[in-house]
Amino acid sequence: MSAPINESMNELTPDVTFVVAAYNAADTITRAVASALAQEGVAVEVIVVDDCSSDATAALVTAIDDPRVRLIALERNRGPGGARNAGFEAARGRWIAVLDSDDTVRPGRLARMTARAEATGAQIVVDNLDVLSLDGSNVRMFEDAELEALPELTLPAFIESNVIFRSEHNFGYMKPVFERRFLAEHGLSFDESLRIGEDYILLASALACGGRCAVEPSTGYTYHIREGSISRVLKLEHIDAMMAADETFLHRYALDPLSQRMQRMRARGFRQARSFLLLIEHLKLRSLAGALKAALADPLALRHLRMPIAARLRRLAARAPQPAPITVSAERSPLGNDPHTSKG
Repeated sequence: MSAPINESMNELTPDVTFVVAAYNAADTITRAVASALAQEGVAVEVIVVDDCSSDATAALVTAIDDPRVRLIALERNRGPGGARNAGFEAARGRWIAVLDSDDTVRPGRLARMTARAEATGAQIVVDNLDVLSLDGSNVRMFEDAELEALPELTLPAFIESNVIFRSEHNFGYMKPVFERRFLAEHGLSFDESLRIGEDYILLASALACGGRCAVEPSTGYTYHIREGSISRVLKLEHIDAMMAADETFLHRYALDPLSQRMQRMRARGFRQARSFLLLIEHLKLRSLAGALKAALADPLALRHLRMPIAARLRRLAARAPQPAPITVSAERSPLGNDPHTSKG
């Protein structure tokens, strides 16, 4: 793939822009940027947006001796969504790929993904991920055969895979690559009010706008689990924020009947999760009356006490002040073949 000449800038326009939002990422940012620069078969630029870090993140990026790397230093902290939006605005590539500052990508990833998208006329493309745990173990997030049988990710399948309490992993963990022109035409960007779930809303919105999402079944992204990763611990305020974001999403887009059905399932899951977290909080506080009130408010939340997480949370309620990661087993999908995978 050859990059076209941008005559106004008298330089090559990159095929892909990597946008890396970074906050106190001095221990991982060099590794992340190096993996982006190592892409084969495509011309890339890497935009690192420093979100007011207090460590050496900005200095380390500045020290990278490569003209393809640009640093944007924000004057105020805007969170992951805001930092990525700043990168989107500065991007020049035909395609935009989001790379978390503590993750890495394989050298052939973007060549495979953009080729897949262009061959199918898609404006979005996703691929498989490896999950590298703290103990060094590496687990493939989705079975290869599962993605090989899924040439396109549709909106109802995407919403359904993001119903809480159904699986530890879902399609929301995927790192989509977007056609920049498509994002601009539809005014799509990250919701800066969200600190969790902003990736989900952006991809759901792109699909609701009519974007086609191709699936490249190979694995090109490595998700590095870190201590205290926000996506591994769910809190009550996260549930409330995602429910509010879903309401905005529903007011903005008209969904097809199947997507509406999946959205009702997602909303019901959020309500049950909220009741469940309230129940656990009362158990931790030894408040029997509060726990009973929470259980009566949503009896369905009680069924989650039969899940493996519940045993862990009951033990935590007796001895630990911090919430535990929510990891549950998969249930059968009403869409047919179950799109979920659990490594737990």
